[in-house]
Amino acid sequence: MNSRLLTALVALPVLIFSIVLPYLFPGFEEAHLLFVVIAALALAAGLFEFYSLTKKLQLKADASIGYLGAAGLFALFCLDAPKNAPDLLFLMIALFLMIVFATQTFRFQKDFSKMLAGAGVTVLAVLYIAFLGGFIVSMRVGFSETLVPFLSTKLLAFFFLIVMGADTGGYYVGKNLGKHKLVPKISPGKTWEGVIGGLVFSSIFAAVASLTFFPELSIQFSIPLAVVMTLVGLFGDLSESAIKRGAGAKDAANILPGHGGLLDRLDSLLFNAPVLYYFARFYF
Repeated sequence: MNSRLLTALVALPVLIFSIVLPYLFPGFEEAHLLFVVIAALALAAGLFEFYSLTKKLQLKADASIGYLGAAGLFALFCLDAPKNAPDLLFLMIALFLMIVFATQTFRFQKDFSKMLAGAGVTVLAVLYIAFLGGFIVSMRVGFSETLVPFLSTKLLAFFFLIVMGADTGGYYVGKNLGKHKLVPKISPGKTWEGVIGGLVFSSIFAAVASLTFFPELSIQFSIPLAVVMTLVGLFGDLSESAIKRGAGAKDAANILPGHGGLLDRLDSLLFNAPVLYYFARFYF
């Protein structure tokens, strides 16, 4: 058994349990917290890996300020700020930007030529990981008052099913049938055959979801949504690959055997989180 499959067999049951826990114990009001804690740990690890990559390029990010800003954004997403307090969410981003530039002004007194790069990667990491990733948390906590029972659980199940289905289809089809490189300068392993495999797998999984646990999301919407999410996830994957290539790293870290680091698993999730969140806001 290869390390990639073994890691999935260990991690997936924990993730699945955290998603379905509110469904299994509907009277347990804190059932959603397990997923929130897992999300917090994953995003924190992703942020750490991102800042570690910037160190290799000597960009001098201010990680301490970054973690504080990420914690503030995460707390707001736990309150479903995109729906309940959008003004407060934008205020937090504005304050974070002001604090970063104010503190970096003093931090780079000896060499102001490095200030823009340091401040830039500090902000980028938080917006990329904590802001985009925060929508995953809002999917968990923000859909309790709807006519669809257990909507947050169904959304998260659909979310991970499509993203992981596309990743699995792309990986195995590309590995076994891939001959035409997609963008070798960014990601040498990705092929057009893998992209097609990802689209086919995600579409099949979307249809299965609509016909089984998520009948409220009709196939005429679930399959196009899966196609969009697969393509968006592809761009997320390529963007993270470009970051790693710029830092001269094959993987963001080696936390997950066969998968690299948390950031390597988060890339397509981060890009897709706001996509599914706002789709659900308009659709349901």
